[in-house]
Amino acid sequence: MHPILARNNVNVTGSGSQVIVFAHGFGCAQNSWKFITDAFLKDYRVVLFDYVGSGNSDISQYDYHKYATLEGYACDVVDIIEALNLRDIIFVGHSVSSMIGMIAALQKPEIFKKLVFIGPSPRYLNDQEYIGGFEIKDIEGIFMQIAEDYVGWTKVISPAVMQNMHRPELSEFLQECFEATDPSIALAFAMATFKSDNRENLKKLKVPSLTLQGVDDIMVPLSAGDYIQQHTPSNFLKVMQATGHFPHISHPEETIREIKNFIEEK
Repeated sequence: MHPILARNNVNVTGSGSQVIVFAHGFGCAQNSWKFITDAFLKDYRVVLFDYVGSGNSDISQYDYHKYATLEGYACDVVDIIEALNLRDIIFVGHSVSSMIGMIAALQKPEIFKKLVFIGPSPRYLNDQEYIGGFEIKDIEGIFMQIAEDYVGWTKVISPAVMQNMHRPELSEFLQECFEATDPSIALAFAMATFKSDNRENLKKLKVPSLTLQGVDDIMVPLSAGDYIQQHTPSNFLKVMQATGHFPHISHPEETIREIKNFIEEK
């Protein structure tokens, strides 16, 4: 196996010619896509992977300096695509992976056909007129909670971000995903995520993109999706009926439908 494919625990399934790469968000791994990937296997070639430090990736390859910014993760996305010798891919990124995918598409636009952002945010911190949803003290509080009691934090945050209180099994699944991540790596990933600001990059993006946004998402206000749509060429915004930050887990049918509607347009 190619060392990059081993490093990122890359798995390729499906039987179509069009390739879709699914990229998980903070604290998760490729198994977070399990509720929707079956719907794509018949018509698409599906690529799943774990970021270094997540899931079954090679944790010995984790570099705190490289992964201090989202650019480090974007380099790995490009590495994976090039190791598989892929072109014209559809990239589906959840949460922070939306911006990681955008950065990768700025690095190598020729290998991307379309981008799907699920719950994206170009900047989590509020900034004058821009509403990202968080103040500095909020972010610092999150960092402190992760550093002092990561497991305790996951128990609180999982139901809050899932926003499906009548289905506790979903929050439990998410909590298990979070707890599988090393706390020090989770903290580093959180810092890279919450300190990022990709607003200026949006206008440079040439690849068509779709923003899928759930309602009652405590991580990303609707204003963030509006901002992306207004400042990104060829971006389409769809506010879903799904609630929370993980519609691919809580509302898989709607998520599948919206992704297919976008990627199957000519």
